[in-house]
Amino acid sequence: MAIRKARAQDVPAMLAIYDHFVRDTAVSFEYETPTEEEFTRRLREHIAVYPWLVWEENGKVLGYAYAGRVFERAAYAWNAEISCYLAEHIQGKGVGRQLYAAIEDILSKQGVRKVYAIVTAANEPSVAFHKALGYREALTFSNVGFKHGKWYDVVWLEKQLQPLGAPDRFPTPWEEAE
Repeated sequence: MAIRKARAQDVPAMLAIYDHFVRDTAVSFEYETPTEEEFTRRLREHIAVYPWLVWEENGKVLGYAYAGRVFERAAYAWNAEISCYLAEHIQGKGVGRQLYAAIEDILSKQGVRKVYAIVTAANEPSVAFHKALGYREALTFSNVGFKHGKWYDVVWLEKQLQPLGAPDRFPTPWEEAE
């Protein structure tokens, strides 16, 4: 078992995990699973600034977590969004908790002050997971996502990683912060 940096070779395994969430659930609001090319592009864009990690067992990727920009404007640079997707058979075994701890540690070193998780409200296990990790509900958008013939609420959860204070610099790319 190992947590390591994601790389382009991991894309097929990550897509296989993500496909279930796209096709069968409202956890992801995408209607179609991205192509390998599109997913590789996303990975490249994220890792230029933010961490993207995988959980690997016996040479097989069974989960991944990543952070990204949550808002566009420069004044929001001290915030990030976090996401995690796990193969069904490892959910509830502490893997997500370990991936989140690793991502949050990197984000703190980068200079990120607050992290957000954006969760479909119907995904009660995810809401409970985030609360157990110290996230608090900040905002709920009612009936904003339509998937599988149904409207869904979305909950924004937030966690303070560092005291606010006046920053002495903008957050740095994750490879420089480690």
